[in-house]
Amino acid sequence: MDEVQKALLEALRKAIEAEHEGYGFYRMASNSTQDARGREVFQRLAEEELAHAAFLKAQYRSIAETGRIDGRASLGRPQAVVGGIFSPALRERIGEAHFEMSALGVGIHLEQNAMEFYAAQAARASDPAVRGFFQELSEWEAGHFRALVEQQEGLREEYWSKNGFAPF
Repeated sequence: MDEVQKALLEALRKAIEAEHEGYGFYRMASNSTQDARGREVFQRLAEEELAHAAFLKAQYRSIAETGRIDGRASLGRPQAVVGGIFSPALRERIGEAHFEMSALGVGIHLEQNAMEFYAAQAARASDPAVRGFFQELSEWEAGHFRALVEQQEGLREEYWSKNGFAPF
């Protein structure tokens, strides 16, 4: 096994670990939010993180055994978060939605870190298949990132105002 393959396997190990951490976080968020829609969306995000980990493990095995990415393996298509992460009812208790707002912030950091990690791995890759593999992962995480940011931005001003964080 050459140094490029060893580095790729190490990157995959880190990615698998990060996906499991994301799964744990989204499961915790699903179990902890008081918002029914938030429970569903966080559960779906947790399931997607597990699917990512399984995909990465399959690729790890392929590289370890054959030295190549398995081009037949697929992540599938990401499911867009339509209509926001939380239900409109969350606004009724936005002043007390500390957990939900914190969950958005932590989720944003997790997704941003994953997106940047995968983009960096894609940039380092000399093999077009490996580059495409990591670009696909980065784009998938970017979808999660955008959904979380959009929801956070949609609630931030009202949350800050209700809690005296904003200077008005």
